[in-house]
Amino acid sequence: MADSTPAFTTAARPAAAGADRVPVGGVRLDPLTEAQVVAHVMDALERGAGGHVVTPNVDICRAATRDPSLRALIDAAELVVADGMPLVWASRLLGRPLPQRVTGADLIWSLTGEAAARGLPVFLVGGPPGVAEAARDALCARHPGLVVAGVHAPPYGFETDAAAMAELRARLVDARPSLVFVGLGFPRQDRLIAVLRRDLPGAWFVGCGAAIAFASGTVRRAPGWMGDHGLEWLFRLVAEPRRLARRYLIDDLPFAARLLAGCLIRRFR
Repeated sequence: MADSTPAFTTAARPAAAGADRVPVGGVRLDPLTEAQVVAHVMDALERGAGGHVVTPNVDICRAATRDPSLRALIDAAELVVADGMPLVWASRLLGRPLPQRVTGADLIWSLTGEAAARGLPVFLVGGPPGVAEAARDALCARHPGLVVAGVHAPPYGFETDAAAMAELRARLVDARPSLVFVGLGFPRQDRLIAVLRRDLPGAWFVGCGAAIAFASGTVRRAPGWMGDHGLEWLFRLVAEPRRLARRYLIDDLPFAARLLAGCLIRRFR
């Protein structure tokens, strides 16, 4: 895979993340580019300030509109950026355009690239056994010098097991990472992050969904042009129809259609 990691400089820094969020699809999104997200995280780490990155897509927005606790969980994050072209399109219709789609699957590469350059350790949580290790190897191959302080593939439902939670917390505290990528799917990963942050207040946590599996190469990601045209869901649906058909065809597509239609009506009004 060609290295498409953008260069990040102080010129890319946002003025104040969270200060001017754009309400779209039931959530409030920071109007930041990927470069600005990376710059913001690195600046915060230099100051010893930790944080939480959430990357809502259509499915997450739909869930947040139905559950106020999920909406509050998203709103409490230091950075909330759109992982989904329908949200970018909706923001344009509303006259407050988000600059670009920023995905967890892209951030896992760009953030680890900057971490490697600065000597900052990272930790990977999620995926079936062996997947996080494969992702670690791929990230280290792309970014020589990257320090992966640990990987952990917890079993499903471990959040309710006190011993399993204690093990994960102990591993993280011992590793003392600057960046923690948690790929367990929303809202599990983000609820877990809310707990883990208490042990590592100076670290940044990224709820990254399938990013660890994508980075490992065990799950194929859609070509870039499909993501840019809002068709990544179709690629994943073809790859996993039994698991994703209901989510995409019955739940998410009608929600996205209503969202865009509503934004269009508001624009013309």
